[in-house]
Amino acid sequence: MVLAQLGGSISRALQQMSNATVIDEKVLNECLNEITRALLQSDVQFKLVRDMQTNIKKIVNLDDLAAGHNKRKIIQQAVFNELCKMLDPGKPSFTPKKGKPSVVMFVGLQGSGKTTTCTKYAYYHQKKGWKPALVCADTFRAGAFDQLKQNATKAKIPFYGSYMESDPVKIAEEGVERFKKENCDLIIVDTSGRHKQEAALFEEMRQVSEATKPDLVIFVMDSSIGQAAFDQAQAFKQSVAVGAVIVTKMDGHAKGGGALSAVAATKSPVIFIGTGEHMDEFEVFDVKPFVSRLLGMGDWSGFMDKIHEVVPMDQQPELLQKLSEGNFTLRIMYEQFQKLLKMGPISQVFSMLPGFSAELMPKGREKESQAKLKRYMTMMDSMTDEELDSSNPKLMNESRMMRIARGSGRRVQEVMEMMEEYKRLAKVWSKMKGLKIPKKGEMSALSRNMNAQHMSKVLPPQILKQIGGMGGLQSLMKQMGSNKDMMGMFGGGDK
Repeated sequence: MVLAQLGGSISRALQQMSNATVIDEKVLNECLNEITRALLQSDVQFKLVRDMQTNIKKIVNLDDLAAGHNKRKIIQQAVFNELCKMLDPGKPSFTPKKGKPSVVMFVGLQGSGKTTTCTKYAYYHQKKGWKPALVCADTFRAGAFDQLKQNATKAKIPFYGSYMESDPVKIAEEGVERFKKENCDLIIVDTSGRHKQEAALFEEMRQVSEATKPDLVIFVMDSSIGQAAFDQAQAFKQSVAVGAVIVTKMDGHAKGGGALSAVAATKSPVIFIGTGEHMDEFEVFDVKPFVSRLLGMGDWSGFMDKIHEVVPMDQQPELLQKLSEGNFTLRIMYEQFQKLLKMGPISQVFSMLPGFSAELMPKGREKESQAKLKRYMTMMDSMTDEELDSSNPKLMNESRMMRIARGSGRRVQEVMEMMEEYKRLAKVWSKMKGLKIPKKGEMSALSRNMNAQHMSKVLPPQILKQIGGMGGLQSLMKQMGSNKDMMGMFGGGDK
């Protein structure tokens, strides 16, 4: 994702400042100039960048800071706060409630990714327990209904549209009525887009809005226009009651930062950002966690949400039990790969961990890694229960490997490569042997049972270095220990 480059540039500027022996005016100016350059390259409006620089200099007055103050921390916090201020519109958007029918209307220019975003929005809420439905009221673009139908079928979401009817208002009205009767609690209406901001588009949007009486109007906008997003968001806001914005195509170019800051300047809350073509490449946009991840400071609450999505609470003690026994089988490896793929893009998960950055996993390599996991899983599908449940790698002799290769349509060399990966992971897993399983109600389970010394043996050296060595790991463990979700996962916290 291109925003990872912006985050990487800002993080490097702060890191260089931290490495300086003495932080004086010269070091601060160099750091701020580097951050300014990165923001301007991301097409953030010059006035916003200049104001940010002025505000940071006001907050961080090096002459007034008493001796003993942690100047690095104060500067870092000032940069964090100013970036949050730049991206925060200052008002929340409407949130649909489960069990109560909510109508959400999507508007935007043609080619902004509106139809795909409708399905992503529905799919996201479906995973969270909503009962969504899609209505295609786009009669202007040829193939719009086909596209929505294809996407909805893939995501197993009910949809409504018509090849015969040309009146979008009638389709929208009928679709909303039908899904209300079917007790759907999130009805999403996709409307027509145009190449330009035509008066006819706004008139049609107004009519559809009057007929369906939406609880929320979402404006979908292509981020490649950068700071020009300000005028576009304003034009739509004046014509229909835009309650929220979704910025798409954040993965393809360098102007994403400019688009986000421009939309925030119109006081319209950005609720999601599209980071790719696939259904799960869709992120909730929450200013503080977003800026925190951008600066490599992580987002624990987001990370824990991902963990709870793939490992339900009732399965977590079982996973810890397996860890403490130290017996790593191919079946456990298969289950972990499944969970890893369920978590979505690896770079997204990486950026939620303090000390990591989405830059660590380039886009091409991420797809390559996911394809490799799927290949390994295909090979494991050709194994017997005895092979999957054995923790003895010697069981896998040459004839067994040849049978697995034939059954999965892969080469024997690839099966051997998978077995090497299994041995490497088994070695890491065995180091967790003897981990005490905390009883319910035990506080700070992590800090007692998984101390930094224990973790440093398990982590690969390059990851330990990335976190900042033993010191970085200890502060990371402190953060984990203070996180209620994390403590709950490991048996601590209040029950």
